[in-house]
Amino acid sequence: MIIDINNITKNYQVGTQEVHALRGIDLLVEDNEYLAIMGPSGSGKSTLMNILGCLDTPSSGVYRFVNELVNEMNDDQLAEIRNRQIGFVFQTYNLLPRATALHNVELPMIYNGTPASKRKKIATEALQRVGLGDRMHHRPNELSGGQRQRVAIARALVNNPKIILADEPTGNLDTRTGEEIMEIFEELHEQGNTIILVTHEEYIAEHTNRIVRLRDGKIERDESTP
Repeated sequence: MIIDINNITKNYQVGTQEVHALRGIDLLVEDNEYLAIMGPSGSGKSTLMNILGCLDTPSSGVYRFVNELVNEMNDDQLAEIRNRQIGFVFQTYNLLPRATALHNVELPMIYNGTPASKRKKIATEALQRVGLGDRMHHRPNELSGGQRQRVAIARALVNNPKIILADEPTGNLDTRTGEEIMEIFEELHEQGNTIILVTHEEYIAEHTNRIVRLRDGKIERDESTP
């Protein structure tokens, strides 16, 4: 079991009003699953993604990540999980504009102290894996949107994470380029990676094997795709 969350809630204080973003979420994610989290604006999907990625902590409930109690971890322990166990892919790519593709992919390994020669080898292999072996010395402004997202995917892979979390990974891309990115995710899943993506597009969610639909902070449906 990769993820086991039980009765997770998340409340925010907005002025004098308390917002209940998540209202008792239970979710199990097995090794090598490929699932989408969907829901309308305000359904809690981004909040859930942030908690799964250890970017935020729940107000109550239990979160186990590979049998470790995440909800009892301190900030340093959460940072360690984020760096070594979770690969993030964001809609806006989050690349350093003045750094080459290769250096952007090396970043997670710089933070965890991987030696420079090893970093370069792993980053090069990751870029080749997503079809960018010939663009590794280009900066983001020299790459298309699809190529930038490939760099972000390569960066997510370099620490061999337990899961890849992708938040609207095709949101800034045209349909054709989005499909190319989804093909990469499918290949990664076939190679054994566990992938969770947040999307509001049905045609994107249909690439996955399972769709978890949220509404008003609760799981409305949890279904396998045809």
